[in-house]
This record gives sequence, C-alpha cells and structure tokens, in this order.
Amino acid sequence: MSTRKENALKTRQKLLDVTNELIKENGFCKLSIGDITERAGVAKGTFYIYFKHKEEIVLEICKNLFKETQLKLNKIKNSDITEKLCLYTNCFIKEVYDYKIHIVREWIKGLVEKNENSDSMGTIKWQYDFEMLKNIISNAVENKELKADTPINTLCEIILTQMYGMFTCWCMSDGNFDPEKMIQEFCEIQLKAILDKYTMEKI
Repeated sequence: MSTRKENALKTRQKLLDVTNELIKENGFCKLSIGDITERAGVAKGTFYIYFKHKEEIVLEICKNLFKETQLKLNKIKNSDITEKLCLYTNCFIKEVYDYKIHIVREWIKGLVEKNENSDSMGTIKWQYDFEMLKNIISNAVENKELKADTPINTLCEIILTQMYGMFTCWCMSDGNFDPEKMIQEFCEIQLKAILDKYTMEKI
C-alpha cells in the first residue's frame, strides 16, 4: 500500500473515531462537521473527501459496530438459527445500550427526521439492519434449518420492530425499562415461538 493511500485511510479512521467520541459526549443533534474536523485536526473540506454529510459518517459508525457481531456469528456458523438470532439481537441491544440514554434519544430523533439534503438516516439504517438480519434467516432456509416457505421479510420486520421498540420504551421510561433484560425474555419466549412454526424437524 502506498504512503498516500495509507495516510488517507488513517485520516478517514480519525474522522470516524472523533465523530464517535463527539456523539457519546454531546449527542447526534449537536454534532457538526466543523466540530469533527476541528477535533480531528484537519481542514473542513477534508471531511467531504470521505463523506457527503454527517448522516453518512454516523451510518458508517453504526455499520462498524456490527462488524464484530458478524465475526461472532461466523464463529457459531454451525449453531442453530435460534442461537444465531439470539446472539444477533443481544449484540444489537448491547451496542446501542452502551450509549447514554440522552444520546440514544437523540439518535432515535436523528433516525426518524429526514434531512433535506440527504436521504433519511433512519431509512438507510433500517435497510442495513434488515439486510443483515435477512441474510441470517435466508442462510437458515438454504441450510434447511427453516422451511422453504418461511416468510423471511416478515420475520425480519417482527424482530427489528421489537428491537427498535425496546430502545424507544427505554427512552420513554427514563431508563426504568431494561432493554437487555427484555431481549433475553424476547429470545426465550417470543423468538422460539415465532421460529417453531417454520423449523424443520430433525431426522
């Protein structure tokens, strides 16, 4: 790798790291490109070499959070679909729960509001989460863990609405609602019941 390319990758990662720090400190709504570049020690125009707008860099951070989840899923590739989905949902909850509640409130607000200069970050984030979850369930159908007529899209919607709903309830209850506890109950009660109808009988 050339020195120029290596420096470009370092600058891009610096912008990502700094943005993540600022979100944890002040929230998404107060985040500005000027603050990002100032802390990163680069010119404001440098930001636009790598990202179109602040929503894009925040989405990239969201994606990076789940790269580790994908690695964990790869390690249990021979496990059944229930265990994989429980791992996915637990990782999903933990990654967001680690942020302070006021940050998550702003994160949710940022997700549902449409920026006039860009696509809704919420729509993009939903599509990303949907595709990752769809991949897990589709693989289970291909491996004959789940029946061929399994409604993959419907299952993805049910699971995602549960997870997003838990964070909304957490914010609305001022932290009294425990999403980590609820995701455990979801996995033990609802998830198994949802999958039972479509699970192939083991021979």
